Amino acid sequence: MTDLSGTLHLAESYGRRISVRFCSSKMTLDNIDREAVDRIIRVDHAGEYGANRIYAGQMAILGRTSVGPVIQKMWDQEKDHLKKFNELMVAFRVRPTILMPFWNVVGFALGAGTALLGKEGAMACTVAVEESIAHHYNNQIRTLMEKEPEKYEELLQVIRKFRDEELEHHDMGLEHDAELLEHLEVLGSCTVEAWLGEF
Repeated sequence: MTDLSGTLHLAESYGRRISVRFCSSKMTLDNIDREAVDRIIRVDHAGEYGANRIYAGQMAILGRTSVGPVIQKMWDQEKDHLKKFNELMVAFRVRPTILMPFWNVVGFALGAGTALLGKEGAMACTVAVEESIAHHYNNQIRTLMEKEPEKYEELLQVIRKFRDEELEHHDMGLEHDAELLEHLEVLGSCTVEAWLGEF
């Protein structure tokens, strides 16, 4: 239920009302394509969770090297992305994937494993992963634009912003010698496609 202030009242918890505030009241649980929004939020949450685990793995290996600050900068943005999708999952009552424990391990292993090959390996992985995630974001933008874009404007703003930041990470990877290990891009890309294809 949404009141006129744009606050979505989700549940009662021990007698206290839990609320999530949106910028506007156009996007409510009652007037959206729940199936499409659930899928988008679940996929994006999983993708951002995976990206966080990949960067955690890279930092474990390369955090004290010259490329450490670059990885940390990208990871900090990914943490913000994950935080936002955690909030959206609560706001729209979306369940997370049951594969989270599996992707927790796989994401960290992918990040650490490619980082063991050096800066170039980590950056090749970054390029592949970020390219795949940006591709998924673009598909989601198209899906929402084909519906009633004004109704989904808040979600579209989030997706566009995060897509642009993923593309910045992609470009940062290229600037830090990702192309020296191009064959790793296939591994990273296939992993992310399998990851996001689960939804």
